[in-house]
Amino acid sequence: MELDLLTVCYLLGSITFIVGLKMLSNPATARKGNLIAAGGMTLAIFGTIFLYKDDSGLNLQNFSWIFGAIIIGSVIGVLAAKKIKMTAMPEMVSMFNGMGGACAALISIVEFDHLSKNSLTDNQGTLMIIMLGCIIGTISFAGSMIAWGKLNGSIKDFSFKGQHFFNITLSLIILSLATYLALYETSISTIIFYCIFILAVLYGVFFVLPIGGADMPVVISLLNSFTGVAAACGGFLYDNKVMLTGGILVGAAGTLLTILMCKAMNRSLLNVLIGSFGGNVKNSNGEQTQSGQYKEISLSDAAVIMSYANKVIIVPGYGLAVAQAQHTCHELEKILTEKGVDVKYAIHPVAGRMPGHMNVLLAEADVSYDKLKEMEEANEEFSSTDVVLILGANDVVNPAAKTDTASPIYGMPILDVELAKNVIVNKRSMKPGYAGIENDLFYSKKTSMLFGDAKKVLQNLIAEIKSL
Repeated sequence: MELDLLTVCYLLGSITFIVGLKMLSNPATARKGNLIAAGGMTLAIFGTIFLYKDDSGLNLQNFSWIFGAIIIGSVIGVLAAKKIKMTAMPEMVSMFNGMGGACAALISIVEFDHLSKNSLTDNQGTLMIIMLGCIIGTISFAGSMIAWGKLNGSIKDFSFKGQHFFNITLSLIILSLATYLALYETSISTIIFYCIFILAVLYGVFFVLPIGGADMPVVISLLNSFTGVAAACGGFLYDNKVMLTGGILVGAAGTLLTILMCKAMNRSLLNVLIGSFGGNVKNSNGEQTQSGQYKEISLSDAAVIMSYANKVIIVPGYGLAVAQAQHTCHELEKILTEKGVDVKYAIHPVAGRMPGHMNVLLAEADVSYDKLKEMEEANEEFSSTDVVLILGANDVVNPAAKTDTASPIYGMPILDVELAKNVIVNKRSMKPGYAGIENDLFYSKKTSMLFGDAKKVLQNLIAEIKSL
């Protein structure tokens, strides 16, 4: 009866994962979907703790260790979630994803230790799953930690001549050792296993190190799929249906998201991984190149133009997140709407530092989901737009993606903001964006620059509009 009840718990948990993932596809239901999936996970965890029995009929022991770990982890998770700033959300996601990979790798290490006490060659299927979980989980952990460091600025892009060849050679060595370990049991099998683990750590580090900053959203999504696959391996090992289902869902969702983001950048995954970009574009003197003269606009002029416009489209970028200006931006939207202006938001798939970064940012400020327009839909409206207000976005509005065949972002679909009658760009300075590429849009006749911190600029702009 207890086993049947545990199976029901796992079934309900699996269903909540599927329902929750489906609800996450819509911003209006995403919060509820997250809670539903979390509830299913809680049910599966406590079902395992109290209902699971091993082959000898014994329940789990060491409740003090189990609940001590749950309490410590819960406290750390809640405090981190409450204190984290929106600008730091990408690195937090990357770190938590890395913890999932580390957990999968540790499961594989523990299970290999158990298996090595018996015959390895008599359990080749189990051994292959153990090694797969160890390799993928370790790569996900090491890569996610490097991604975390790069996102918070503590680790810089690093590459050396022949690095891609080095990575390929390293991966072939890992696969060769894993194959040998699966086929032949020797006195040094344990040493070989831990060599595979160490090499997987190195591969994860060197896999992410050379990838340019502009490609980090794709890398985070890819590493997320790795963690899902590694978790699914743990589900196979323990014959745990809910763990298997959750891992497969995460792996599949991460893979599909990676493909969609690559499509949004008009680049193949291979090109993202080996054709990284993110360095500054410099001339022969080592100085940042500029394409011409830009013009500035005063707050009062910007207020007048926006107040008397029929349609305004706001393009949020990472600069908006840095300034924590999403609430102020929403206030600007409401004031303009009261004046009869049609205000919308144009969202590029890879804007920000992680998938869906801008959607999360604006949802935090309670911006209506109907106001958010995806790239394809927004591009159809720019030609009938009076003013486009760009808040800290650079690369996703760069015309070089369509005109400059030598540009590393050439071919990437962008927001066609240059079709609007007026373009106002808010930036702290004329420095290039995360991809380190100069943007000719800033020197266009239609474009006016509004320098300063996004939150302060928006507050002053709101005050000017109210005074009209």
